[in-house]
Amino acid sequence: MVRTIVQPLQKLLTVLEMIKFEHTVFALPFALASALVAANGLPSRRTLALILLAMVGARTAAMAFNRIADLYYDALNPRTANRALPKRLVSVGTAWALVVGGSVVLVAAGYLLNPLAFALSPVALAVVIGYSYSKRFTSLSHLWLGLALGIAPVGAWIAVTGEIGFPSLVLSAAVILWTAGFDIIYALQDVEFDRRYGLFSLPAKIGPARALLMSRLLHIGAAVFLVSFGLLCGLGAWYYIGVALAAFSLLYEQSIVSANDLSRVNAAFFNANGVVSLAVLMFVALDLYAR
Repeated sequence: MVRTIVQPLQKLLTVLEMIKFEHTVFALPFALASALVAANGLPSRRTLALILLAMVGARTAAMAFNRIADLYYDALNPRTANRALPKRLVSVGTAWALVVGGSVVLVAAGYLLNPLAFALSPVALAVVIGYSYSKRFTSLSHLWLGLALGIAPVGAWIAVTGEIGFPSLVLSAAVILWTAGFDIIYALQDVEFDRRYGLFSLPAKIGPARALLMSRLLHIGAAVFLVSFGLLCGLGAWYYIGVALAAFSLLYEQSIVSANDLSRVNAAFFNANGVVSLAVLMFVALDLYAR
């Protein structure tokens, strides 16, 4: 009896680890913040549920496809050789099932939301899945990943209002620059591997030191767009406290990584960035509640 429960649970945990389900904390809070502002409060429970379904569907499809597309390179890279697909802990067939299932969930959620959300759901799917091949041909793949996450606040705004709002594009720009900045830091771990196997990344092309400088400029730009979003939407002091906390987290992230010391990349990648997204959501909610 215990074995019949434990084995499926272990399989589920392996699948969730493969698609890095916990990294949903990056884009989802920005989507929810955008939805709150678009609704000038709390959207309906139905709308929130469909936004959550769309986000989980899109991310599941994108991450599962990424693992399939990168299987050859993941097996060669010592940093990634222990991932579920190279180790055959999850079959390629299961990964494809996740791609198809996540895609269906995204499109179905769009259909249930409104015509524009439904019409743009295949576009969103193409963006998030297409990222997996971007390192084959461009060193700006970090910006493509940024776009894959940055469409989340635009999609949430559409979910609530049925149209693309300019403020959501500004918030999207913040997410794009923020994501590209932290992805450059993450890519520092694979500079030699990328160069050896002909993969493109900014650190591999221009070197770690100059890539880190670019990452810092991108994060400054992200902070500027976060401030601009607040000004456009007439948000108040609570929101700017959240932006200040997010900016401090970005500063901390940049301070603990250098071209010569990558020992804290994981802390910079997950911990600091989790604070950024959650701070924006929490303080948007506080600001709207305080009105």
